[in-house]
Amino acid sequence: MGDILFLAHRVPFPPDRGDRIRSHHLLKALALLAPVHVGCFAESGADGAGGAALAELAASHFIAPRTKPLPLAGVEAVLGGKPVSLTAFHSRTLERWVRQTIADQDISAIVVFSGQMGQYVPADFKGRVAIDLCDVDSAKFASYAAAGERTWLNNREARLLAAEEERLGQRADATLLISEAEAALYRSRLTAPTGINVQVIGNGIDADAFDPAKVGRHALLAGLPGPHFVFTGQMDYRPNEQAALWVIDALMPKLRALYPDALFHVVGRNPTARLMAQHGLPGVQVWGEVPDVRPFLAAADVVLAPLLIARGVQNKVLEAMAMARPVVLTPDAATGIAAQDGEHWQVSEPDPAAMCARIAPLLAEPEARIRMGAAARRFVIEQHSWDAMLAPLTALVGMDSKGVRDAA
Repeated sequence: MGDILFLAHRVPFPPDRGDRIRSHHLLKALALLAPVHVGCFAESGADGAGGAALAELAASHFIAPRTKPLPLAGVEAVLGGKPVSLTAFHSRTLERWVRQTIADQDISAIVVFSGQMGQYVPADFKGRVAIDLCDVDSAKFASYAAAGERTWLNNREARLLAAEEERLGQRADATLLISEAEAALYRSRLTAPTGINVQVIGNGIDADAFDPAKVGRHALLAGLPGPHFVFTGQMDYRPNEQAALWVIDALMPKLRALYPDALFHVVGRNPTARLMAQHGLPGVQVWGEVPDVRPFLAAADVVLAPLLIARGVQNKVLEAMAMARPVVLTPDAATGIAAQDGEHWQVSEPDPAAMCARIAPLLAEPEARIRMGAAARRFVIEQHSWDAMLAPLTALVGMDSKGVRDAA
């Protein structure tokens, strides 16, 4: 039985943001199958601290610092005819470590998390390769361009990333996407789909950690009249910033006309300058990074997820549902989660009047919030446990159900 090489674009500890949550659970599942060697990037000193956790879980690991400035990555990308996303995550030291690890260890499978890391799979590697794209990044950049944001640059990134995503699909034994919708989108963008094995592994949720019975309401929010609306996420991520600003600019004026004490809480690390400029406006609180997001969710009358551009399954939505909170979200944010509108959540187009109409019945009837929250928690426990989501990994890395490597 051989070892597994796991490559990720961020240290998978701590599991405190969407991509790290997925890579963290992916790594833990792989470590149950075979010794795992982990190569990844650190963007800060805090990321580097994840090495202690990696040392406990992995047979070996290497953390490369990601210090290349984005403008330099952009110049290199243009000169090399490559996507900026790849040059930003290119490291000669990590490249050498990968080759040395394959030479020194009995590596029979490579699992790649995120398309940026596919560049480290050697062309001459003979073992199995599984690449978890999660979602179709090239489509995200195409959406930015279509919205008029840095049109030339985003169109270029979309085109070159699409070519890289197809190359990775041709290279891998299995290409993983986070939902059936993302898998269909990926297939639709292929120029030569023959031979590409597309599989779906959805996101899971730790329903034991996100258990409303174990978490009290945030004390400050509990002492204010409300209603309280909560949005969570990495707040320097453009789709999250865009959604929060839409709530502040378009939705909150209508909500406060109906509910004068309504408060919108933006909870998540690295809020942008544009978001911080909204802090303290009537009904707006931008909290930034907090030690624990769960008390904010517990105190929410309604959790909002009005994403205008979304790829893949939104962890923020699964977390709120596990906490038995009613969620009001846009169709984009609902992608990849087979919940029922009106039973497990409320889906609304990104229109302030339409969204207010979905929110109003929840605020008018506390029992309706309780019923929807309870149904949401039951749904994620039954449909989105990590064990269920990651069960296909055994076969994808070439092992049978008993954890023995398949000779084929």
